[in-house]
Order: sequence, then C-alpha cells, then structure tokens
Amino acid sequence: MMRFASLGSGSQGNGLVVEAGATRVLLDCGFGLGDAVSRLGRRGLAPGDLDALIVTHEHDDHLGGVVRFAARYELPVFLTHGTFSALDGARAALQDVTVIDSHTVVTVGDLEIHPYPVPHDAREPAQFVFGDGAVRLGVLTDVGAPTPHIQAMLSGVDALVLECNHDSGMLERGSYPVWLKRRIASRFGHLDNSAAASLLAGLDCSRLQHVVAAHLSQQNNTPELARAVLAGALNCAPDWIRIATQDDGFDWLGITPR
Repeated sequence: MMRFASLGSGSQGNGLVVEAGATRVLLDCGFGLGDAVSRLGRRGLAPGDLDALIVTHEHDDHLGGVVRFAARYELPVFLTHGTFSALDGARAALQDVTVIDSHTVVTVGDLEIHPYPVPHDAREPAQFVFGDGAVRLGVLTDVGAPTPHIQAMLSGVDALVLECNHDSGMLERGSYPVWLKRRIASRFGHLDNSAAASLLAGLDCSRLQHVVAAHLSQQNNTPELARAVLAGALNCAPDWIRIATQDDGFDWLGITPR
C-alpha cells in the first residue's frame, strides 16, 4: 500500500512525503531545517526515515530548505537541469545529486516516479506521479494552465493532490498589486479554483480514492470555496475533498490497491 502526507502547503512552504513499501521520499522542502524536522515529527518520521528529496522547481517555498536539509542528513536530491542551475553557488553543498529529465521515469527503492513538465514561471518546473506498480498518486501544484500532457499524466490516478491556489474574484478584488495579480492569473502562474475543477472534470476519475486541494492562497481563497468547486466537478459531498493547509498540511492518507 502507498500512503502520503503533507508537511504544509502554500506560499510559506511546501513538503509532501510519499511512502511505498520500505521507501519514503520528500517532495520539496520549503521550510527551515528545524521546522522541517518538527513537521516530519508530527507525521511520526525523522529525517533518517527518508530515502531522497525530489524537487519540483526553484521557488523558495519549494526549494528553500532543500540544500541544508539534504546536506545535513546526507540525502540524495533529484531535480531537473533547470532547477539545478538555479541553485548557483549552493550546488557545492549537495553531495548526491541526480539531474532528471522531465519525461523519464526515476526509480527510488519501491517507488516509480514519473516527472512531467508544467507551465510555470520557473526555469524547468516539473510535477510528478508516484507509483508502486499497483496504485498511483498524482501531484499538480504551481501550474498556470492545464495542458493535454498534464491531463494524460493524471487521468486514472488513484489519488490526486491538486492546486486550488485562488478564487479569481477574490484575487481581482484583493489588495495585491496589479503586476502580482497578473502573474498569479497568467498561464505561467497558479491554477484558480475553476481551472482546477475543469481539469478534474476532464480526467478519468474512476479510481480516485482521495482528492486533496493544495497550495491555497491565504489571502485569495478559502477551503470552503475550493471544496465546493472540486466537489461540483466530482458530484460528491464537499467534505470528501480534503484540504492541505499551510500550518499543518494533512495527515497520512492510504491508497489501497483494487
């Protein structure tokens, strides 16, 4: 059985643990060293329980804690060439780096990790589908607009962590400067609730056991709005949709083979 848990999700820091068999990886680490260790502890884990760090892109809320964490606990890091190049001088601190192609499967222990490229304002951003041969977990955050390739990668997954960054009306009415509103709403920015729901409605959802709304803006969205639109796309009760919070992420969710 696979399971997954979030250490926190949002503009102040992101981290997602994925486990299959004896293998555990951390997708992104946007937290300081002590904070990351504390958040792992809430999920019953210590840094030594991890086998690798996987990185989506170089923005600080995803990459900010990666170098110190990987160097301190001697963890291998997997990331694209573009993300690696963004590290600049910090690259020397990493002892074990694997540069990955965003279309090529990577195996870490009992996990098969399928990267895929996404439109976002970073050098070479990637998102991931994790599998153990029986079930698959799809992860999609930090993406400006769905693409046919994204739809193909996520269709038929058994669980999905899906960005619902903002409500377009709240963003437009909010206090952010115009340039920031345009960046967030652009095709290289972040998914709004409606775009996330539209993507979800177009997927093969027949195997879905969990849907988690992630990377919610604390200023331009609410859990209730995100839940409502995703539930509408799935024709399910809103409380079936889980929320990844900034402060506490979400606790372990298991994915059972069918």
